[in-house]
Amino acid sequence: MRKNKLRQIVKDGGRIINGWCAIPNSYSAEVYSHCGWDSVTIDLQHGPVDFQSAVPMLQAISTTDAVPMCRVPWNDAAIIMKLLDAGAYGLICPMINTKAEAEQFVSYGRYPPIGTRSMGPNRAVQYAGADYWQGANDEVLLFAMIETQAGLDNLEAILSVKGLDGVYVGPSDLSMAMGKPPTLDPSDKGVIDAIARIASVTRSKGMIAGVHTDGPATAKKRFDQGYQLTTLMNDARVLAVAATNMIKETRGLAPNETAKTY
Repeated sequence: MRKNKLRQIVKDGGRIINGWCAIPNSYSAEVYSHCGWDSVTIDLQHGPVDFQSAVPMLQAISTTDAVPMCRVPWNDAAIIMKLLDAGAYGLICPMINTKAEAEQFVSYGRYPPIGTRSMGPNRAVQYAGADYWQGANDEVLLFAMIETQAGLDNLEAILSVKGLDGVYVGPSDLSMAMGKPPTLDPSDKGVIDAIARIASVTRSKGMIAGVHTDGPATAKKRFDQGYQLTTLMNDARVLAVAATNMIKETRGLAPNETAKTY
């Protein structure tokens, strides 16, 4: 079975730079994935991407060395199993608030005896090899999103779930859950401390800490806090920011210093 290079990057003490696709188009996904990302995640939770769009996008990402991943819309067995069967090598599941919800996610995403995933890896066999079913539990990554006060309170219990590889922080939702404005680069000390704590606790368990950011400066801060995986905006925001700055530069105006993105 094809090895998941993200696991090796983490094992070697490296840092994963993750791309994020919100545009439901295989050509844009292909172009974006050829930019040098370690992994590229298709977002089925927020934005217009559905399963029919995601499959050709997974095919496009697979023309590159980037590891294809998806954020599922919810902790739902049907879409989790379909995306894994379609060749996603990592899944990020939103709004995991309790150990029971994390166990449910893992059950849907792992073959027996760990989970209850049904057998039928159609496109996954094309991407990973005929022996996919034998190694999928070891290679596919499963991340639980920590983005609520309940998730924060239950962090250690969530991390105790066998078959879970790590967590992925949604700073905007976490900020709102703590009574602060949504942002990918929080300035509130309580939110900053919570983000730092998530990385520390996750790493102490030997698991992977991932987080969404608004660009390189924030990503570097998160790496310094101990995060091993950071996402830089998404393709739609990168396009919008680049186009806006080119127009402003042509008109002799100052470019945007920061990207407005959530």
